[in-house]
Amino acid sequence: MKIYRLPPVSSALVFDMDSTLYTNPEYERDQIDLLIKRLARIRNKTFEDMKGEVASYRETWAQVRGEKISLSRAFMDFGVPLEENIRWREELYEPSRYLKADPVLGKTLDSLSSRYSFALVTNNPESVAKKTLAALGVGDFFSILVGLDTCMVSKPHRLPFLKALELLEIPARECIALGDRYEFDLVPPLELGMGGILIEKIEDVYRLEEILP
Repeated sequence: MKIYRLPPVSSALVFDMDSTLYTNPEYERDQIDLLIKRLARIRNKTFEDMKGEVASYRETWAQVRGEKISLSRAFMDFGVPLEENIRWREELYEPSRYLKADPVLGKTLDSLSSRYSFALVTNNPESVAKKTLAALGVGDFFSILVGLDTCMVSKPHRLPFLKALELLEIPARECIALGDRYEFDLVPPLELGMGGILIEKIEDVYRLEEILP
C-alpha cells in the first residue's frame, strides 16, 4: 500500500475492481490472454505473435507519449471497435471460475459503509463488474458502477471518474480513489482533487479501517 493523498474530510471511496478487490494473478493474466487469443484468430496469427505485437505497441505508446495505454484503447488501434471489445469481454469473462466469496472483504466493506459511500470504476463492462462482485460476495455494497460501457472510454481517461463523482453527488475533495495501477486508477482522480491510495494486494484493502480518517 502506498498513500498519495488523504483529504482532511472524506465521504466516499472510489474503488477499482480487478486486482484491487481481489488478488488472483491467473485471472488477471487470462483477462488479457482471452482477448488476444480472439484477436489472433481474427487476424490469422498465432497467439504468441499477436501477444508480442500488442505488447510492443503498448510499450512504444508509453515511450513516445509518456503515458500508458489501456488494452481497450490499444485494441481500437488494431481495428477492434470499443463496442466489439465490450462484447468480447462479456462473452469471454467468467469471474466465478477464478474467484470465490471473500468474507474478510465483505466484513471490511460493511464496516466502511457506515462512514463512506462507495463507487466502482472499472475498465470492464458493467455486466462483468456485477458478476465479479457477485462472485466475491460483495455485490450489495456497490450501487454505483461505472464500467467501460458507461462512458465508452477507458481509464486513464478522466470521464469515468467524473461520472462516478456525478453519481455519488460528492465533491472530488471528499473522495478517495483506490486501485492497483497508479497511472490508470490514481493519476486521473488525483488530478481532479481526490485522494489516492495504491493497493498492492487484497490485504491492503483489509487494512483500510486502520488507514482511513
